[in-house]
Amino acid sequence: MFAFVSSPAYAADEEPIATDRPDFVESSNVVGKGRIQIETSVARDRTTGRGDTETLWAMPTLLRFGIGETVELRLESDGALRQRSRTAGHAPVTERGYADTSLGMKWHAMDAVGNLPSVAVLLHADLSTGSTAFRGEGTRPTARVVAEWDLPHDLSLGIMPGIGHEKANGGTTFAIFGLVVGKALSERLRSFVEVSSPHIARAAHGGTEASLSVGAAYLLQKNVQIDTAFSHGLNGRTPDLGLTVGLSIKL
Repeated sequence: MFAFVSSPAYAADEEPIATDRPDFVESSNVVGKGRIQIETSVARDRTTGRGDTETLWAMPTLLRFGIGETVELRLESDGALRQRSRTAGHAPVTERGYADTSLGMKWHAMDAVGNLPSVAVLLHADLSTGSTAFRGEGTRPTARVVAEWDLPHDLSLGIMPGIGHEKANGGTTFAIFGLVVGKALSERLRSFVEVSSPHIARAAHGGTEASLSVGAAYLLQKNVQIDTAFSHGLNGRTPDLGLTVGLSIKL
């Protein structure tokens, strides 16, 4: 959820890039008709406990294609994966492969008016296209709604509730939620703090994942952004530590 405030240096029709990374809560903006946006990164998650350590490297990438002024198509994947597991007294085990692919769309449903937020609806389906070691079971649909408010003192607030379904654990419907507060530090630099739960369910159905994240994004040019974020898992089902560094370009 990163959108920069327009600068006088940019023409009225040249709004700075608005990205869906590096935070979990998506932006309510779309890329615009005929535009393509690439948001790519390197990410590292680390989990430790009871003598076990697991480190996962990934290359999360999102391609956004504007098919109208309020609608975009989306192609997303965590890309190439490298997972290294180490157990006390045993040799490390390394697995390499590719993550599943997600197809989706975003509809910008409403502009911000008065105290009402800017709103978007996202529909996605994760497909079983990845390598065997990293492949999910069947098609997993999700539906999310994003609402964003511009607040005084260069602050912003975003919330993203949603729902998803997966075939694992005998078939599970789970909730999704994220809340992010952003702060514009300058015309080019923004920061955020966020609480996110990509999976909320009973323990028998995979349990709840939750993390606290902080990060920042810097506008190199009006259509080029670099970013970074650090996350800390809030329970045992979430990676202990996460780090990502990304680059986004609007064409």
